[in-house]
Amino acid sequence: MKIVIMGAGKVGKVLCRDLSEENHEITLIEKDAVTFQSVLNQYDITGVLGNGASYDTQMEAGVDKADIFISLTENDELNMIAAVLAKKLGAIKTCARVRNQDYSDLSDLMRTSLDINLFINPELEAAHKCMQLIEFPLADSFESFANNKAPIVEMRVNPDFGLVGKSLIEFRSMYKNLIVCCAMTNGEITIPKGDFIIKSNSQLFVTGPISELIKLYKDNGQQQSKIRSLFIIGGGLLAQYLIKLFEKSNVTIKILEVNHKKAKQLSQKFPKIEVIEADGTDMNNLHEQRAANYDAVLALTGIDEENIIISMVAKSLGVKKTLTKINRTELIDIVDASVGLQSIITPKRIIADNILQYVRALYNSQGSNVEALYRIANDQVEALQFRVREGSIATQKPLWELKLKDNVLIAYIYRKNKVIFPTGNDRLMSHDRVIVISTNGHFNDLDEIVL
Repeated sequence: MKIVIMGAGKVGKVLCRDLSEENHEITLIEKDAVTFQSVLNQYDITGVLGNGASYDTQMEAGVDKADIFISLTENDELNMIAAVLAKKLGAIKTCARVRNQDYSDLSDLMRTSLDINLFINPELEAAHKCMQLIEFPLADSFESFANNKAPIVEMRVNPDFGLVGKSLIEFRSMYKNLIVCCAMTNGEITIPKGDFIIKSNSQLFVTGPISELIKLYKDNGQQQSKIRSLFIIGGGLLAQYLIKLFEKSNVTIKILEVNHKKAKQLSQKFPKIEVIEADGTDMNNLHEQRAANYDAVLALTGIDEENIIISMVAKSLGVKKTLTKINRTELIDIVDASVGLQSIITPKRIIADNILQYVRALYNSQGSNVEALYRIANDQVEALQFRVREGSIATQKPLWELKLKDNVLIAYIYRKNKVIFPTGNDRLMSHDRVIVISTNGHFNDLDEIVL
């Protein structure tokens, strides 16, 4: 597909990399010459230096022949103008990054009136992800499939867990409706089979009914307790969206914001929450504001290193749940190995996965479309939800007869509002939704998992 991306910020760079790796024809529009040249040097893409809302620039970039135009600059209005122009010039689908809360509240109306196919809001999507992790605090990560009937959650194996040293066959004998989708041990990823041995401190990505997942965590020495209070450091857009999501709940929220003007605006905008003008990276302030008394601490400043330190301090104070916003994905491997942070939120990664899902669905509009896409285990594994089309080769045999590609696992089937953890005798049926785990990547269609 021919895809034009306007703006080489955090999300734009990730998409240039990911979409070019999937062999799409990518053209970048960027007005900053240094950033423009840097991205072109890194990835196999072409580009046009200039203003993406300009007719001449868009024509030079071939927007009139584009399958998708994606505008990702920091300016919402510029993104919308560019997307409207791109559609008028002939781009088949248009996407615009729009972060302002006023616009987000009117996204359906604006999408229709402006004829923009997809609105992109990294902070809002990240806020929803934070909310999931707060509502299921046991999990280090939480990916939603099948209306949350069987999400994929992350669990770090405690040394005294009874199944350490045991195989997955023994695991399944105890947890009949739980599937270990993948495991990560010292950075090494495995799509496990029955003889896989569970190791201490490994990270298991497990799917199954919520009630059985809670039992698994309990057996791992973790108790489920509801989050009733949030201590947030950093009052940016992500924090504001999150506060709005919890407005009608009974959750107590305190927020620390170091900037005087922003702190005043927050207190006016959210009169029911406690806003403190203070530096959340100062340990004395965390002690003074009794951060240790809160159920969860969320480090959401704009600086990754500060967020990591805040979460480390919160963990040392005994806070049971920490969420850390990290934008630079190269830091995640380092801090995960050396610090052991709990839940990490990366807005650009979340939104890039959403766009990848959208692109793959468009690319394969006649087949078994990708309906959901998440990357787990430090982005090394894809979890995909497909809708099974009529005539799919995957429906023609029982699962034991299907020859799947290496490192591919069918986690479960969602059929008529029921989750099925299949045996070899089960078959996929038309209109099923099936969740596939793979280290191969780039699957656009369910049939591609079959040899």
